[in-house]
Amino acid sequence: MKQFVEVTASLDGVLHGPRINGELATRWLVAFLRDELIARRKIRRAVVGLSGGIDSAVTAYLCARALGPENVYTFRMPYRSSSPASLSDAQLVVDALGIHSRTIEITGAVEGYLQFEPDADARRRGNVMARTRMLVLFDQSAKLDALPVGTGNKTERLLGYFTWHADDTPPVNPLGDLFKTQVWDLARYLGVPEALIAKAPSADLEANQTDEGDLGITYAQADAILAQMLLGYSDAQLVERGFDERDVATVRRRVDSTHWKRHLPTTAMLTNTAINEFYLRPVDF
Repeated sequence: MKQFVEVTASLDGVLHGPRINGELATRWLVAFLRDELIARRKIRRAVVGLSGGIDSAVTAYLCARALGPENVYTFRMPYRSSSPASLSDAQLVVDALGIHSRTIEITGAVEGYLQFEPDADARRRGNVMARTRMLVLFDQSAKLDALPVGTGNKTERLLGYFTWHADDTPPVNPLGDLFKTQVWDLARYLGVPEALIAKAPSADLEANQTDEGDLGITYAQADAILAQMLLGYSDAQLVERGFDERDVATVRRRVDSTHWKRHLPTTAMLTNTAINEFYLRPVDF
């Protein structure tokens, strides 16, 4: 996989997150989507939740290349507090690609449950929104004979910055091995509208909320640390290589404390054929 990425260093000698070869990565991911949807599952349509953010935009662009725009069905699912810009930014992608689009307001569904939990905090409310959106996508996929395609990136997955059994639920995810900064690189190569590339990433769960504000570190800083952490460097070695000690501690704490979110539910093993514990397809080994 070395042909897809390269690690670059700044003038101060600090290693930054790996950059991506846009052309090769696009070819690989388009082939991946065709193989997983058409060849393996005999499904020719994709369903994508289009949030107005960069991850879902890149996913839509890849699906349009892999399956044809006529086979890509996107859904905008605003809540009453969602930013109007999320809808208009998502429309830029729809217009650029000529893909299908539908807006389904989720406020009624979310409030139908939360009326019984009036004291739910922002985190719980956000999780309900995320899981409601996934309910919509899976139901629409059944209606359209399509497959939901995930939009989560590697940085979010490693930092645990996603809702379990929501953002991570779609069975196919083309961006799951791309750091957030690599998604931006790929977006530029694919020609995603600049308005989406330039905007501050946000889950859009409440006013003025941003990913980097929640995480306490920028994606550029986090990706640079994660790229080296995954190579086996200890926290002390990362600090020696020029990374801020507090940033390293922030990333390490999030990676370690959210390890459980990156796995299927733990199965109590009673036999030697437990699914996903011992029984695996050849491709899973």
